Amino acid sequence: MTYIIKIQENIALAPFTTLKIGGNARFFVRAENEAEALEAFNFARENSFSLFILGGGSNILVSDKGFDGLVLQIAIKGISTSGENSEKVHIAAGAGEDWDEFVNFCVEKNFQGIECLSGIPGFVGGTPVQNVGAYGQEVSETIVSVRCLDRKTGEIFEMSNSECKFSYRKSIFNTTALERFVVLKVEYALNVAQNPKIIYSDLQKYFNEKTPTLKETREAVLAIRAAKSMVIDENDVNSKSVGSFFKNPIVSKEVFCQVEEISRKLKIIEENQTLPFYKIDENIKIPAAWLIENSGFHKGFKKGNAGLSTNHALAIINYSNATAAEILDLKNEIQNRVKSQFGILLMPEPVFVGFE
Repeated sequence: MTYIIKIQENIALAPFTTLKIGGNARFFVRAENEAEALEAFNFARENSFSLFILGGGSNILVSDKGFDGLVLQIAIKGISTSGENSEKVHIAAGAGEDWDEFVNFCVEKNFQGIECLSGIPGFVGGTPVQNVGAYGQEVSETIVSVRCLDRKTGEIFEMSNSECKFSYRKSIFNTTALERFVVLKVEYALNVAQNPKIIYSDLQKYFNEKTPTLKETREAVLAIRAAKSMVIDENDVNSKSVGSFFKNPIVSKEVFCQVEEISRKLKIIEENQTLPFYKIDENIKIPAAWLIENSGFHKGFKKGNAGLSTNHALAIINYSNATAAEILDLKNEIQNRVKSQFGILLMPEPVFVGFE
């Protein structure tokens, strides 16, 4: 069969990732519209090739042997607004739009709702998959619908917010329907000319009770993230990461008390002190970075060519030509140590590509 799309072979995947790690894709297609995405999907299905959907590459670890199938990069662009009134505006963006540029676009238009998500690398299409969140905001708060390609049926349709089944760093896209849907476009409902959401402690300390503008909030978030090397900078080795490698564990009050008691016995905290925590409904979120550092892994810790960022213990980085195997080795060591000491298994955030 003749295909209109350009199908490339044996393409290195490392340059497409923020970790700069990984082998080659057997086949590679960059789709700039829905028709190309559908044709690439059909190419993979008709030839029984495994299919991996690539966005901005900011949340993946590619194996050293690469991916023996088709890697499809969704590069669909376009931003449009509709239904704007004095309170709300609907704004849709192609899955291939750069996320931070999209946030900046919204802030410049004085649209409120995603300003605290500034500086997060990757594409728009990746945001609903993980229910991306930071500094007190999550995209699930503003997403209206997600336009998808169903890999099971080949149909293109729109999924509502409730159908996406969002929860902390989860959605239908990375849980019950893992690898079934390809995100093509996302529509958000943002507030018009409202104050930014300043509920996260880092931002509250930064502004010290001042009410900032959306632009000032974005600038603050970028500054805070940059101080932790959580903004992509080619000159900063600390940014050769996937950002936070582990999810902050959400536990019951009972488990939290057990971790607190362990910490007191180990003299990590005093009898009158408590662990850092955030309430999530009836449960409690413990900072994974705190667990990691108090299990013996300091900022700047190195193991071979992999290690932890000198600015943030939650980021595993590629110090110097690290392999995927080295990243996994350090990940496993951290998980085992935290589990042994605190009884909590840290769950990784990135998607693992090309591993058995």
